[in-house]
Formats: sequence, C-alpha cells, structure tokens
Amino acid sequence: QPQFVESGGGLVQPGGSLRLSCAASGFTLDYYNIGWFRQAPGKEHEGVSCIGSSDGNTYYADSVKGRFTISRDNAKNTVYLQMDMLKPEDTAVYYCAARDRLATVQTMCATPDLEEHDYWGQGTQVTVSS
Repeated sequence: QPQFVESGGGLVQPGGSLRLSCAASGFTLDYYNIGWFRQAPGKEHEGVSCIGSSDGNTYYADSVKGRFTISRDNAKNTVYLQMDMLKPEDTAVYYCAARDRLATVQTMCATPDLEEHDYWGQGTQVTVSS
C-alpha cells in the first residue's frame, strides 16, 4: 500500500527553523516529482515547493523563496523541507505529495488540490508563534 508519512512539525518561535521529512513506502520516489503543500486555517491549499525526480529542478513559492529549501534522498526514499526564518504566516498543516515526473515542478506546485497528484500524506502541523 503506497503511503507517505510526514514528520518534523511542531511549535517554533518566529525566526526559528524546522526540518520536515516525508518518508515514502510502498513505492519508489525516483520516478516522481515531489511537492510540499500547506493549508493555513480558513485558506485553500497552496504549493510551497516542488522538486524534480532526477534533474534537481526546484520551484519555490514567492512567499518562501530564500527561506525554505527542498531536497530529496532517493536512497532513503525521503524528501525534506528545511524551513528557516519562519514567520507566523507560515503556520499551516504541511503535506507532501508525489506526481508522475511527466509534469513539470511548476505545474505540480500550481496544482494545490492534493487529489490531483498520485500520492499524498496526512500532513504535519507547523505553528509559528511567540
């Protein structure tokens, strides 16, 4: 059974850092673009960052550019999102998703509906507050 499990969320003060992990089981990440999405209270899902399956192409939303870094370790079947200089507006549930590598990372991140992708996780809560 293909499954994604996100971890690493929590409560952090503004300006702090968190590293989210997304571990896949039941399928191999090598053939998929991977994206991180988030949903803040009362808002729609939004694409945060996406990374290509093998070419290393990355995409970042303007709101996180320069603060977040996406990476993947195909050997560990895991994707990461390093989040630095966190702001209260980054508070949200963060989800990872996988999509067939035929789609570009830009297309993937521009598709916030998780059900449009091939696999997605249950999310991890990130709260940025003093």
